Amino acid sequence: MVVLAVVVSYLIGSIPVGYLLGRARGVDIRQRGSGNIGTTNVWRNLGPVAGVIALAGDAGKGLAAVLLGRYFGGHGLELACGLAAIAGHSWPLFLGFRGGKIIATGLGVFLGLAPAAALLALGLWVIVVIASGYVSLGSIVAAVSMPLWMLVLHQPGKYLAFSLVVAIIAVYKHIPNIRRLLAGTESKIR
Repeated sequence: MVVLAVVVSYLIGSIPVGYLLGRARGVDIRQRGSGNIGTTNVWRNLGPVAGVIALAGDAGKGLAAVLLGRYFGGHGLELACGLAAIAGHSWPLFLGFRGGKIIATGLGVFLGLAPAAALLALGLWVIVVIASGYVSLGSIVAAVSMPLWMLVLHQPGKYLAFSLVVAIIAVYKHIPNIRRLLAGTESKIR
């Protein structure tokens, strides 16, 4: 049952919400804007309604995986299922292993694991995006802040370790954005 739950979580994570929203409008979102299937690119190219749906869908995948793991095996399995959903979103089976940058799916995972920490990171994301105009910078800062929130809120050590792994993946997925931020060529939300 453990292996099945992790595999199902990966497959849930692999559902390319942004891509499917684009296809419903006759658009391959991977051929527009940044080429990413995530919320920001969907919002910019398909509009705010589609962007919100992509955000909700991607976050929902992460939350569903955590709940699946919790139901079938408790804390250890919920972490494995959450990571599987993140991996599925980032490297989806259905799109040749080329997916999103894990921020929305990670939000869903952390809403299931540690809601207060997730909301603090989301608040930080909002502040950074409003102050800087860069969604990518807000995403990086929010992801990197998760281990801090886990410490401040006295979450279990395994949640802290998990948040470190997710932060590393998030930074890795944002390397092109980091390069553009440093070069001054990153697109602002405004």
